[in-house]
Amino acid sequence: MPPPNRPTQHPHRALLHNEIHARPPEALAAPLAIAHIVMLADAAGREASRAHVAALLRDHHMALPDAQTTHLRMDFGAFRIRWELHTEFVSWTFMVPTPAEAFGEREPASAVDAVPREWLAALPGQCLCSLNLWVLPTHTFGSGSLVKHVLHEDTLVASTVADGHGEVYTDFAIHADGFSRMVLLAGGMTPRRLGRLVQRLLEIETYRMAALLGLPAAREAATVLAFAERELAELADAIRTANRDAEPALLDRLTRLAGQVESQYAATHSRFSASTAYFELVDRRIQDIAESRLAGMQTIGEFMDRRLTPARSTCEWATRRQDALSQRVSRMSNLLRTRVEIEQQQSSQALLATMNQRQDLQLKLQSTVEGLSVAAITYYIVGLVSYLAKGAQKLGWPLSPETTAAVAIPVVAFSVWWSLRRMHHRMFRAH
Repeated sequence: MPPPNRPTQHPHRALLHNEIHARPPEALAAPLAIAHIVMLADAAGREASRAHVAALLRDHHMALPDAQTTHLRMDFGAFRIRWELHTEFVSWTFMVPTPAEAFGEREPASAVDAVPREWLAALPGQCLCSLNLWVLPTHTFGSGSLVKHVLHEDTLVASTVADGHGEVYTDFAIHADGFSRMVLLAGGMTPRRLGRLVQRLLEIETYRMAALLGLPAAREAATVLAFAERELAELADAIRTANRDAEPALLDRLTRLAGQVESQYAATHSRFSASTAYFELVDRRIQDIAESRLAGMQTIGEFMDRRLTPARSTCEWATRRQDALSQRVSRMSNLLRTRVEIEQQQSSQALLATMNQRQDLQLKLQSTVEGLSVAAITYYIVGLVSYLAKGAQKLGWPLSPETTAAVAIPVVAFSVWWSLRRMHHRMFRAH
């Protein structure tokens, strides 16, 4: 119960307020070796990841994370770990302080060398990204030769970052150890600014790979879309020349095609939407590092724009193609259904006309039957009158039975006819 001077709080207020502080960058100091690993995982894999990091903490007699923890930073002495749980993947960042003397002519050690090998090999999920990032001061001895030693010069990309306070080098290549590589010359940046820059560089690589997950889906979708478009073109031509008997089969084919298109759309829409969001994050992170050109070198932004644009366009093209095909199938289905409905209405009208003719015939037959009914009823009633006249003669009835019957015929016939007409009028008024 809130104090009297405070209004009732929203149940998610604290969670929403703290979201702005989620996954904050940590202060870093050069020289430093960083290994960043991103494991693609489903819901079960993400829970297994939580258990995996808990096992490492348990081995070092540290407090275990609760079920709501989505990011964790721990110092194990030999290395520091940063664990982050995302919607589709889990990121593991290992950091090891490295003496400046380690960055000599030989290749420096990776931060994963300090991590238990068996535990590292058992990371849940599938590795989507693995990056070795070495951070060292600008004027460290041998920094220039280190860049040439650990990166491929023919694909080297470099730029100044953080408004000229640092330099970053990478070749966007997977090396023999399975890791891509990046070298950051930190210059005189403060630890917090360096931490923010490192986090953005790691996110550029992470989101770049996550965005490209849509590319295989777009290529697979292209095959399905091409088949569906050919099928739709054939159906459109068949519908144009089809007769009434062929329309149900065409409608069945079109319905099956619509189901296939919508199924494929549902299977890939979330992937393409996620890729669009990741591409936007890559653009935003590249803007955040505030890079500028080094003489004769291609910047990260220029490289990404040049190399990612085809993949991005392919995903966007697949999305637009799916939408257009879905709309075309819907229009074709509506057209064919309208055509079938019109023909059904025409058939219904013909059926109603036939029913009206039958009803008229039934009325005529009914009138004939009614005439026969009047005659039959009159015959039986006159017969009764004749028998009554025979008996009445003995009581003094002056007319013979035959004469009595003859006189009674028109009276009885009129009475029966009038009674039937009156009954019909009452029935029609009731309905």
